Amino acid sequence: MTIRITAPKILLTASVLAAAAFTLAACGSVTGDSGEAGGQDGWTESDSTAEAGLSPMLFIGDSVAGQQALPLTQAMAESGAYFIDGTSTGGGNLVGPNAEESWKTLPEEIEEAAGGVIVYQITSYDWGASAEQEEAYSDLAEAASDVGADLLLISMPPIEPDEFYEDHMDELASAEDVARSMADDNDGVEYVDASAVWGEEYAQEHEGEVHRSDDGIHVCPQGAARFTSWLMEELTELYPEFESADAEEWANNGWADDEAFFGCG
Repeated sequence: MTIRITAPKILLTASVLAAAAFTLAACGSVTGDSGEAGGQDGWTESDSTAEAGLSPMLFIGDSVAGQQALPLTQAMAESGAYFIDGTSTGGGNLVGPNAEESWKTLPEEIEEAAGGVIVYQITSYDWGASAEQEEAYSDLAEAASDVGADLLLISMPPIEPDEFYEDHMDELASAEDVARSMADDNDGVEYVDASAVWGEEYAQEHEGEVHRSDDGIHVCPQGAARFTSWLMEELTELYPEFESADAEEWANNGWADDEAFFGCG
């Protein structure tokens, strides 16, 4: 099932960023402070995330997902969910080049997400034949089911291919098709189309704001914020018990100054 929701614009303009004193929390340290018993430093679980089965949440993907994980970590913490950043720079893919590296650490991360939800954003490295893609996504779905976790497969932001990617665009299109088919055929698996955030083709600007890096692949703080706002809305549709934090609670609290963002000037 695909749900299309237009996310509200998050104001992370240059003037807002310049006025803020950004201090990015270290990995594993987040700012949420609602609900009952906690896990991470500064984090406590809310009743709504527990009832919805959205805690813990494991987010998997490549360096693009890693950029998006910065505001998403804060948004989920403020909503009272335990968040696990399983993204990886230069990898994070489940199929394609060096996918075996991801599978070395993934089982332990999946165990940590038991009883919650696993979110995999399809990466720009998910190359291979459709049968290979189907096997990889099926393995992830099975592993999620084994620990009682739901699986959300999210489409990747469209890219402007350079020489590195131009021979793999058909394979990336296949990955999206396979993921969509997987969700149609498997209980506990959802395919979530993020084109409401990024559009169907790469565009660096959206409504006059820079959302994508000038490298044609990565995202900028404004885009990461818009993605997070959109995903939080998607989660409230998929999990009606879930009460997401307002954007004002997570949008301008330090993450946007992280050096992971580049090409956004």
